[in-house]
Amino acid sequence: MNPSTERTVVSTEKAPAAVGPYSQAVVAGPLVFTSGQIGINPLTGQLRIGIEEQTRQVLANLAAVLEAAGSGMDRILKTTIFLTDIAEFATVNRIYEEAFRGDPPARSTVQVAALPLGALIEIEAIALVT
Repeated sequence: MNPSTERTVVSTEKAPAAVGPYSQAVVAGPLVFTSGQIGINPLTGQLRIGIEEQTRQVLANLAAVLEAAGSGMDRILKTTIFLTDIAEFATVNRIYEEAFRGDPPARSTVQVAALPLGALIEIEAIALVT
């Protein structure tokens, strides 16, 4: 395989298993592309209750996937946040800011009609591999 097209699938038990036919993340070259993470507690398999708890769990799940990929939250270049209620934007921003002190990554936030399993928030990321 041509080195420029090689890719590695990432999987960790420290984050919830995929709820469909996709990988938790894929590493290609110096980048890792995560699938969207929702607020499922990987120990219980249950979705956390409320936007604050789900946001904190999403960020923990994202950190676990990035760690398994040889990256980290400080290596994120871009995130996309999907919210079922844009009125929760300020609450999510406050919690998000705790995870990204200093120079935060580029970001897009959009409201969507629904998310898997009734989640209130989903975040995906593109990061550099350490």
